[in-house]
Amino acid sequence: MGYLALSVELEGQDPEGAEAACFAAGAVSVTLTDAVDDAILEPAPGEVRLWPRTVMQALFPAGSAGPEAIIALAGALDLPASRIRVENIADRVWEREWLKDFHAMRFGRRLWVVPNHEPAPADADAVMVRLDPGLAFGTGTHPSTALCLTWLDSRLGPGSIVIDYGCGSGVLAVAAAKLGASAAHAFDIDPQALIATRDNAAANQVDAQVLVHEDSASLPPQADVVIANILAGTLVELAPRLCGYLRPGAQLILAGILKQQVHEVRAGFSRFLDLTVFAERDGWSALCGTLPGKA
Repeated sequence: MGYLALSVELEGQDPEGAEAACFAAGAVSVTLTDAVDDAILEPAPGEVRLWPRTVMQALFPAGSAGPEAIIALAGALDLPASRIRVENIADRVWEREWLKDFHAMRFGRRLWVVPNHEPAPADADAVMVRLDPGLAFGTGTHPSTALCLTWLDSRLGPGSIVIDYGCGSGVLAVAAAKLGASAAHAFDIDPQALIATRDNAAANQVDAQVLVHEDSASLPPQADVVIANILAGTLVELAPRLCGYLRPGAQLILAGILKQQVHEVRAGFSRFLDLTVFAERDGWSALCGTLPGKA
């Protein structure tokens, strides 16, 4: 079964009302995207922040959509039907479609992340993480994840106890285990992330070292390294908890931070430790700090 995609640029319309109108007309999904590649900052909790020019695309089953759906949608949005662009889309396995553009990537000197559909790199010294992220975030393609992987490649000490807080696909925990961590504890609030992490740890034969936690309360309180690749506001809220997992002398790695949010995050953690920027990429920054005290 194919789909009919109806797209329109919103001009003053309430996005929630527009979305509701699409579903009322029979849409199976609604997506809001940027029309011209404008950057927006992280929204506040509960806030829906859109781009200056936002395109809404509604997907309808081809067999049940026709001119009446276009007319109904135009009426609900109070705009001419001629403003709505129509496109026929063939059916695909959408959650796997993006894998066509996911290829092997190198981080630092020796660490590689390689999708399951590609051969191993011809590098005798390669430390390879085989990855199928499933429905969870984290492949290394995002700058924040790439910065964390590069840190692990160059700075993780052998035998370290690592916490990957907000583990997503588990790529950081698996990479830590492959790079010599004695234990990599992974936690996420998303059940799909925990499934993906377990699967990826097993696929890389490090399921004995990668320990998946469904409750953050079960994470160890004396880790050598804590990595949290989330969002700036959430990181600041979690500051006491994340620092509470560190032993004296341990290191905290934070990512998911836009360059203009660095001051906010450093201030939020200042009563626990000093954070410095260790790397930046494509407008994203990653911070590192050491908990005071003797190891």
